[in-house]
Amino acid sequence: MATKHWLLAAASFATLFSGGAAQAAPDLSAASARLTALLDKNYPALEALYKDLHLHPELGMQEVRTAGILAQHLRKAGFAVTEKVGGTGVVGVLKNGEGPTILVRADMDALPMEEKTGLPWASKARATYEGKDVPAMHACGHDTHVAYLVGVAQALSAMRDSWSGTIVLIGQPAEETLQGARAMLADGLLTRFPRPDFGFAAHVSNLPSGQVAIKAGPSSAASDSYSIIFHGRGGHGSMPSATIDPIPIAARFVTDVQTVISREKEAGTFGVLTIGAIHAGSAPNIIPDSAEVKVNLRSHAPEVRELLKAGTARSAKAAALMGNAPEPTITYLTGTGALFNDESMAAAGAAALKPVFGDNLVFTPASVAPMSGSEDFSEFVEAGVPSIFFGIGGYDPGLLAELKAKGQPAPTNHSPFFAPQAEPAIRNAVTAITLSIIGGVRPAAK
Repeated sequence: MATKHWLLAAASFATLFSGGAAQAAPDLSAASARLTALLDKNYPALEALYKDLHLHPELGMQEVRTAGILAQHLRKAGFAVTEKVGGTGVVGVLKNGEGPTILVRADMDALPMEEKTGLPWASKARATYEGKDVPAMHACGHDTHVAYLVGVAQALSAMRDSWSGTIVLIGQPAEETLQGARAMLADGLLTRFPRPDFGFAAHVSNLPSGQVAIKAGPSSAASDSYSIIFHGRGGHGSMPSATIDPIPIAARFVTDVQTVISREKEAGTFGVLTIGAIHAGSAPNIIPDSAEVKVNLRSHAPEVRELLKAGTARSAKAAALMGNAPEPTITYLTGTGALFNDESMAAAGAAALKPVFGDNLVFTPASVAPMSGSEDFSEFVEAGVPSIFFGIGGYDPGLLAELKAKGQPAPTNHSPFFAPQAEPAIRNAVTAITLSIIGGVRPAAK
């Protein structure tokens, strides 16, 4: 996921409603105490798992070792496990009597970047990315996510007397490329296995450790990525008139396409257009025959998403026409829609977990704009699985205060310095998800 932050707003939990009636929070004190004792016992092994995965990161659709380790842990917890779903995905199913079918998902992939955290368990791993040998790092916290999924499996298995229904645990590949959720769905996730009635997921960030954030309604942005190849006619740098130079055409596009944001998008709506890569040429005196530009679009509203897509394609074609060049080749690379948290589930989850987390439970209403990062958990929601996507704090509040005093930002997800505190992140994710399931947090009846 691109930079993941959570827009937080104060909200009175006395005003959380669903269907016009105030939510009655379940008493989870006994279950919480029991879960805490269970986590005290299991946490050292979960931290060892996190450190092992951090040392051995794997990129999207390459998570063979990670998937195998996760499958082994899920089987040990009593789940029926299927591997290689949608590539390297893992599905674990635990049936426990009558009740709803509940999905819990964690992503498994790392990023192609060099780690600079200085942690004793820092990654020195290498991987192949787009045909190149590159360093790899869990710079988005997916190692903690796999650990929390194992913790949830252990907790729900040990506490079967506290809930009933069917749990479907998902170890998802390739979230970073926004391909894994779609691949698992295409491989029959909702038909080969019990179809979930609703679901849960969580993501660590640089929020203060201890915080658990719930954003009602829109939670993250849509993302769409394109490769645009401008075609020209190569030749000698001393004779540009005998060529069609694609580099100034690409340069014109890079500048002109920003007017889609500044002049076509309504000023009060969210939209971001990023030029992430330009590839062209080999030597100063050679005019190449093509230039590639890679573009990423972010949006919240569906109409803005379509505006950005159409404006990008139109600008590219216009730049080529202006340069007397052939029409460019525009290829859609990957993307996903905006993620929406079910509002009734968000309200019920906040009410249920407030007594457990106290002031560390932060609820943001639907009226507040979501974050600008993207998350392909939206694919499950769009496929008909209403859900809560929790934000989990992972940074020592003292360190955050120290950095703030120095005028320095905390490392974000995807930073080579991103190093969340594993214990509060893993324990709080396990607690939020497990107690939401035991507490009966679900969408309001329609």
